[in-house]
Amino acid sequence: MILGIQVIGVLFGIFMMYLSFLYKKRREFTFNEWVFWSILSLIFVVFSLFPGILDPIVQSLSIARTMDLFVLLGFMFLIGAVFYTYTVTRRNQKMLEEVVRKVAFERVENVKRKK
Repeated sequence: MILGIQVIGVLFGIFMMYLSFLYKKRREFTFNEWVFWSILSLIFVVFSLFPGILDPIVQSLSIARTMDLFVLLGFMFLIGAVFYTYTVTRRNQKMLEEVVRKVAFERVENVKRKK
């Protein structure tokens, strides 16, 4: 069972490296973004192949299994990513509201001038 999970982890990591490469090639990622995601994927592959590397961390945190550590780290990453996405979306929403408000005021001004 563990071998199957390791194979899935390695395939997922390789897929993520390939996907980040495609985004870099399409110029949707900057070089720094590509490096970040590639290193993160490579670390995931290494930890999938050699989960024993994390044993000192697991023992020092008194976590029962390495898989529990992965689940905790996964949730922490997801919460951080969702929070970041939310803040970016709110910032864009506020900027869009300002632009719409400005355009609406300009249109009202133009209508008043024509009358």
